[in-house]
Amino acid sequence: MPERHLDPAALGDHVDRLYRAAWALCGSREDAEDLVQETFAHVLRKPRLLRSEDDLGYLLRVLRNTFISQRRTAARRLRTTPLPDDLDLVADPSAAAPEAVIDTQELFAAIAALPEDFRDALVAIDVAGLSYGEAARALRVREATITTRLHRARQRIASQIDRGG
Repeated sequence: MPERHLDPAALGDHVDRLYRAAWALCGSREDAEDLVQETFAHVLRKPRLLRSEDDLGYLLRVLRNTFISQRRTAARRLRTTPLPDDLDLVADPSAAAPEAVIDTQELFAAIAALPEDFRDALVAIDVAGLSYGEAARALRVREATITTRLHRARQRIASQIDRGG
């Protein structure tokens, strides 16, 4: 397949899926917004040549690499004390019920707490909506590996939710 340039005008088509993937990686809506913005800034700094038609897979790799780079940078900095949890609660006006907001927050926090390999597979398939083949290409592993990691990630999330967090 010939190389082609990533179309900057088409980046907006992937915002929602990248945001959900970022939220699952970060565990926080605010951090997810920042991560998506940083990912787009990184991609737009210079023209990008792609070897496939899979823009979303490429963008997910950039998002993941940006996330890892931010984590490494943060690990080298001094840590501050976080605000109490009750100050972080913000009502989601689009949620059907207040319980849904808490459930969503708990779910994304549980996803963010997964081991990296499991989290990446779950984010690619369940959050970003990639097929198993697309996820395997994006994460550069075999499709069978994606299947195994996804199964184990789902089991961990289910058991954590059953325990009540």
